[in-house]
Amino acid sequence: MSVNENVKGSPSHIREHNPILNTVIFIVMAVVVIACTIPFLYIIAMSFSSPAAITNNRVSLWPVDFTLEAYKSIYEYPHFFRAYGYTFLFTFGGTAIALVMMILFAYPLSKDWLAGQSIVMKLVIFSMFFSGGLIPNYLLINSLHLVGTIWAILIPYAVNQFNLIILINFFKSLPNELEEAAIIDGLSYFGILVRIILPLSGAALATVGLYTAVFFWNNWFAPLIYLKSSQYPVMLLLRNIVNGRTMIVDNGGMGEKSSLSISIKSAVIILSSLPIILLYPFLQKYFVKGMTVGAVKG
Repeated sequence: MSVNENVKGSPSHIREHNPILNTVIFIVMAVVVIACTIPFLYIIAMSFSSPAAITNNRVSLWPVDFTLEAYKSIYEYPHFFRAYGYTFLFTFGGTAIALVMMILFAYPLSKDWLAGQSIVMKLVIFSMFFSGGLIPNYLLINSLHLVGTIWAILIPYAVNQFNLIILINFFKSLPNELEEAAIIDGLSYFGILVRIILPLSGAALATVGLYTAVFFWNNWFAPLIYLKSSQYPVMLLLRNIVNGRTMIVDNGGMGEKSSLSISIKSAVIILSSLPIILLYPFLQKYFVKGMTVGAVKG
């Protein structure tokens, strides 16, 4: 079979010359986009609407009686910006530590000839499905004197088994000829990793980095267990606001309090989601490259 025949039978060729399939895909994607966008627009409208408009059910997808009262109530909370600072520390610091540790772990495990590689891989997969539980984890972290410090968040959650397997499989997909040529030129395996493997792994590192950043940004349970209240990240602080444990609206009647509370909760959702949403477009270009980044060109 010729190369042209292979190309004609490829999924991309079928997609390009099948208008019905293209139409179905477009409709499905449009429905998914609308289903995700409409609730978000509604939450944005609620966060900028007045309590009276919310009480009278006048808010749909556009703010009514535009006001910034909900955001003002959040920003006036004394520890809000400190919590945001801790969140950025956990997100960027945790992602950097996680990438370094997983890269150093994944690269050796991508070598099938390494002694004990299969045993370590089985342990990685086993630990992905079975863990010691909350109490043993707390006792371990407490015995290491990490409770009450930021390292209780940055270190124990640095290696994620799923992300580790993604990196291992990506490193395995890179051509062995690249490493063989580098070894002949006198590079060590660490030099190969830094100078050859990592520059070709932008797609995998961006994907794993984004997954890790989203995890650290949304992680509120671990800080609740291991950190002091003065070290809470913004996600945990905003959770307490939503639950009514941190902020009490003192002005107005019960109906107005309830409506302003809904507006504050909507603003909380926006503030907690927006940074990660803004991060996606900058990393999206790396996802489309897929596994062809390190292809050998003859």
